[in-house]
Amino acid sequence: MIDLSLIWVVIIAIGVLIYVVLDGFDLGIGILFPFLKGQQERDVMMNTVAPVWDGNETWMVLGGASLYAAFPLVYATVLSALYMPITIMVVALIFRGVAFEFRFKANKSKHWWDKAFIGGSILASFFQGVILGAYIQGIKVENNMYAGGGLDWLSAFSLFTGLGVVVLYAALGCAWLIFKTETNIQDKMYELMPKLLILLFVIFGCVSLYTPLAHPEIAQRWFNQAHLIYFSPVPLLVIFFTWKALRACKLRQELSPFGYTLALVFLAYTGFIISLWPYIIPPSITIWQAASPESSQLFTLIGALILIPIILMYTGLSYWVFRDKVRIGDEGYH
Repeated sequence: MIDLSLIWVVIIAIGVLIYVVLDGFDLGIGILFPFLKGQQERDVMMNTVAPVWDGNETWMVLGGASLYAAFPLVYATVLSALYMPITIMVVALIFRGVAFEFRFKANKSKHWWDKAFIGGSILASFFQGVILGAYIQGIKVENNMYAGGGLDWLSAFSLFTGLGVVVLYAALGCAWLIFKTETNIQDKMYELMPKLLILLFVIFGCVSLYTPLAHPEIAQRWFNQAHLIYFSPVPLLVIFFTWKALRACKLRQELSPFGYTLALVFLAYTGFIISLWPYIIPPSITIWQAASPESSQLFTLIGALILIPIILMYTGLSYWVFRDKVRIGDEGYH
């Protein structure tokens, strides 16, 4: 018998990973804006993602819609628990999107739109990390309803993971700009990338140490003999890909830093899934307990199987069409 809940978890997990990658380097460019002051250089930075940035956020919409259709208990509970950080994140994304459009048309007020773009990118990234940290900490549920307080999400750990996501997105954006730009911008990114990689490595290490110490149930899953076989290579691979990314920057390779940073994102995401599996509302509700009726899952799955290939095709086509480097003086996006 086909496990529809498991299929939906795979769809949502892949959708979230694609969002983190695509919108991650997109947000990362806004985080990196303060490191380059010239308007022409900032124009180039924005033009590297201008044709695709709004399409990247399609995956966030897909993830939210899928969660509502397949796991309505998660949708209701998690939104209730994380209402404030989610609202701030959405408002930040709105400011960032408006700044993206208006900045290209502004003259005297361009510096204000730069600030909105920077602030929106940093806040959206930070609160995505806060949401992640609060989710890992666990959500109190009683009688299928959120039973915690309005500020349960706020903790030292969630603030630290917020910082971690900002650094992660900055590293993705930096690697993307190495690949998509030339001369001064690329030189600056080559200089900045090793510092971000080392900081990211330290953050990964701190989260990896704190999580099992603070959450015995996660430690039990990590060091369970069955899970240990799958989990043990992850720390070694993180060290390996961090070293490869640093070496690629030293050798001034253009595409490799982005590829190795993507590998680090995938490893972090794998560790996150291993830590929580099979709980979709940690620490107590599994994917099967939170699932909607099979008829609902099957009906929406048919629609998803039609829409997802279309989204993948237009996303892939967008990146293929705009695959070349972006330079100062290019007409860009208007």
